[in-house]
Amino acid sequence: MSTGINGGVWPTMVTPFTSDNKIDYAGLEKMIEWYVARGVHGLFAVCQSSEMFYLSLEERVELATFVKRTAGGRVPVIASGHISEAFEDQVEELNKIAETGIDGLVLITNRLASQEESDEVWIERMERLLQHIPEEVTLGLYECPHPYKRLLSPAIIKWCANRGRFRFLKDTCCDVEEIRLKLEAASGSDLQIYNANAATLLESLKLGVAGYSGVMANFHPQLYVWLVENWKESGEEAAGLADLLSVASLIERQLYPLNAKYHLKLEGVLTHIASRASNGQTLTATNRLEVEQLRRLCSEYTDRILTK
Repeated sequence: MSTGINGGVWPTMVTPFTSDNKIDYAGLEKMIEWYVARGVHGLFAVCQSSEMFYLSLEERVELATFVKRTAGGRVPVIASGHISEAFEDQVEELNKIAETGIDGLVLITNRLASQEESDEVWIERMERLLQHIPEEVTLGLYECPHPYKRLLSPAIIKWCANRGRFRFLKDTCCDVEEIRLKLEAASGSDLQIYNANAATLLESLKLGVAGYSGVMANFHPQLYVWLVENWKESGEEAAGLADLLSVASLIERQLYPLNAKYHLKLEGVLTHIASRASNGQTLTATNRLEVEQLRRLCSEYTDRILTK
């Protein structure tokens, strides 16, 4: 398994579905081309945005396989799909996802211990799990919010960093000070931290995070790419863009991932916005209008900033 995890913008990919509730691979292929054309540095497939908790293991494996094959080496691909509670089931799903040839296998932090259990319990179970994952497999970590958000302490970060197998952490703490402590814990190792939060992104880049991996890269990844690549040289423009991205990210409070799929439909990428996670809910007319307005605003900003 290759280790092309070297910073930048990594969208948490949504999964398109057909009208009869199957994975829409034609739409997924268009999505991958859309991400790549906008300069992303990698793809995070089979995550919460992908509705992995609503996919069978066979579907999760097929999804990771398709994304890796379609990306064709143009960008690296990481994937999770680590959703089970039973240890034996976790071993099975992680190894099957790893066998797809992805560049990094991402473990969900809340699968290792319950909310009430200690860091010591988490480490003990991770140690046991690692014994069942081949040594050559590059690993990542994801502070997934569902079914509960288990943020990693600096002590766990340091333990993972010292193991030498972890290269990616999708951080969801949304707190600059906590990110600083995590960066200190990972200092000197190959473990890279990616911020999922738009509001704190610029400040965290200044502290040393490797990049962005969040849901808003399904709306305007090119703006995150510009920020990650240019914040040092274009400080004033970067600050203005960071303000825009922070306010734009408030659309996450809508019904997600339906709103991201609607945006991708407006982009001409998807045909349907169906979601297994929506439980029959849909976007209101006002929700759709807000997505349309955000798309126009960010398109205008993109035209201005990328043609300077």
